[in-house]
Amino acid sequence: MTNTRPSAENAVEEKLKNMYALQKVMSRIDEIRTVRGELPLEVRDLSDEVERLAVRVTKMREEAAAARLSANKYKEERIQAQATITKIEGQLEQVSNSREYDNLTKEIEFQELEIQLREKLIRENTARENELMAAIAQNEEEKAARINDLDIKRKELDDIISENKAEEDRLREEAKQLEEIIDPRLLNAFKRIRKGSRNGLAIVALDRDSCGGCFAKIPPQRRLDVAFHKKVIVCEYCGRILIDPELAGIKVEKPVEEKKNRRRRVARKEEE
Repeated sequence: MTNTRPSAENAVEEKLKNMYALQKVMSRIDEIRTVRGELPLEVRDLSDEVERLAVRVTKMREEAAAARLSANKYKEERIQAQATITKIEGQLEQVSNSREYDNLTKEIEFQELEIQLREKLIRENTARENELMAAIAQNEEEKAARINDLDIKRKELDDIISENKAEEDRLREEAKQLEEIIDPRLLNAFKRIRKGSRNGLAIVALDRDSCGGCFAKIPPQRRLDVAFHKKVIVCEYCGRILIDPELAGIKVEKPVEEKKNRRRRVARKEEE
């Protein structure tokens, strides 16, 4: 009776292939999330800035209105002071002694000082109102620009969500199917490693005798173990699962020096 049970080597190969296939699917999902993940932050930041500008404009409008009211109040007080002077000047014609005359004269001087003070306050509040109105116009212009940017970013985000929804749903289904055929212990290890790595890579192919995740040099014996794929090998430095590039379906360019040496060996054999 023929034994159809897969060999240990073939079993490890299948495990590695399935995990690497799952890694490619999850990496693509990560890419979609990355693109979508940056845009919501930009949309939120722009929305916050628009709101901040709106609050600032409201406060400046209130301050400008208060400055206008103050200027109008000082104008009324100036009119009242001028009316008081006019009244006192009429009284000067009827004074009977120098003491009363001096008192009225001092009152006129006081009211004139009040008029000067009110005129100064009117100028200051009018200048403040004009300054605020200019700032309001500038902030309104900036707010309009931010609203325009916000509309563009929101549309871009909606388009990306719409475009990638079908692909993301398909990838999630594919990942689910792969997870069902991966050994639970390996799957848990895979997820744990992915969660602990910044780039989300749990299984990586050797790259020029180095780990494809942390780029640390892998010792020759461990490289042989990875190439023979008789057991699951992890990087001693970053803990990622290692897979042979050929098993992962990655085409590896052999060094130019190695090609030259091979040609020399062939030439020598022909000479012999």
